Amino acid sequence: MLEPSNNNELPPIPGKRYFTIGEVSDLCNVKPHVLRYWEQEFPQLKPVKRRGNRRYYQRQDVVMIRQIRSLLYEQGYTIGGARLQMTESVGSGGALDDKHVLHELLMELEELRVLLTP
Repeated sequence: MLEPSNNNELPPIPGKRYFTIGEVSDLCNVKPHVLRYWEQEFPQLKPVKRRGNRRYYQRQDVVMIRQIRSLLYEQGYTIGGARLQMTESVGSGGALDDKHVLHELLMELEELRVLLTP
């Protein structure tokens, strides 16, 4: 997956649990209407929808959007090709994805520990 360190022009992802579509748009340098379109094209991208049908993206959604952005804008894939790449990466990298999620969780817990330690 695309890490923030591999993509220097994008800002770092803050340590929040949920992000609005506007925040994700700024973090990924993609317009909100493009994000809504990508939700239709990439079945893995499913932000939480709450009251008023507002979208709330989680950290893994932001990382996935950055990966999709990289495939389309930097590597030159078509939507279909990027969808295939995303499907293959999810199918083959299950254990790797689990390790990544655990690592992210561990980092968030460590940040919380630092904040709560007097």
